[in-house]
Amino acid sequence: MSRKHRDRSWPPADAVAPLAGPVTDNHTHLPVGGPSGAAPDDAAAPAPDGAPTGAVPDAAELVRRAAAVGITRMITSACETAAWEGSLDLARDLAGVRVAAAIHPNEAVAHAGVREVGPDGLEPLSEPHHAEPLDEAMSRLEGLVRAHRDLVVAVGETGLDYFRAGERGRAVQREAFRAHIALAKELGLPLQIHDRDAHEDCVAVLEADGAPERTVFHCFSGGPRLAAACAEHGWYASVAGPVTYPSNEELRRAVASLPAELLLVETDAPYLPPKPWRGRPNASYLMGVTVRFLARLRGIDEERMCSLLAVSNNIVYGMW
Repeated sequence: MSRKHRDRSWPPADAVAPLAGPVTDNHTHLPVGGPSGAAPDDAAAPAPDGAPTGAVPDAAELVRRAAAVGITRMITSACETAAWEGSLDLARDLAGVRVAAAIHPNEAVAHAGVREVGPDGLEPLSEPHHAEPLDEAMSRLEGLVRAHRDLVVAVGETGLDYFRAGERGRAVQREAFRAHIALAKELGLPLQIHDRDAHEDCVAVLEADGAPERTVFHCFSGGPRLAAACAEHGWYASVAGPVTYPSNEELRRAVASLPAELLLVETDAPYLPPKPWRGRPNASYLMGVTVRFLARLRGIDEERMCSLLAVSNNIVYGMW
């Protein structure tokens, strides 16, 4: 089937059998204010030549589908200023939902007024909310997190994205990353890291500034070297759908080498679905595929995998 005619529809609600135990999707992007919410420049959405087709589930429906198959909690990433209030509303209204709040590294570049083409070759987008200077946006972020400690359970996603940013943008990202690290430590919150083509520099910044006690590499994409750094420092690796892709053998070796207690699982939905639905919209109700894949990779049964993930999630984010 050609890329133009691939199936872009949402997988059915019963696409994945219920898990043997409750699991948390510790990083997703629930739609805010409508059915098409998305994170800025994160990884890879369904192919650009075809938008998702068919009925588009709203956040409440996505949460309902997830709960029905054992994904009982989720953390939605509010990583652009325009999504902050809507994400808080979702956490107030939907059972099991909490928020990670931040300014995404590519958003930080836009707020700083830097416009340059990065290695991706794409002209950066400019949205009305980017008119707010970065320092003012960071000040608002701190106020928002302090005011909503009952709903915000992490600072993130923040970090470095060298695929999107040129040299000036990377400098902005490093300073924004350091500000988020400081905020997470001051408030005693976990830190969720966006690391794209920047493994060594992410580690260097964390080591130089001192990482928060609970540090999570969201959508872990590193090899054995990053896995070794995580194991050495006690940083968590949150594994998403790409671990199931046949070409990602190095990623699988890295994940297999990590202490089991440092593993978390996520969707990064609506991006990066596990292999059976690659190219289609992702959602928390599909995460059972990744959980079961991890269990096989680690050589343990599904129930034990669910239990290990539940314990780690409670240690990192607490209970709600």
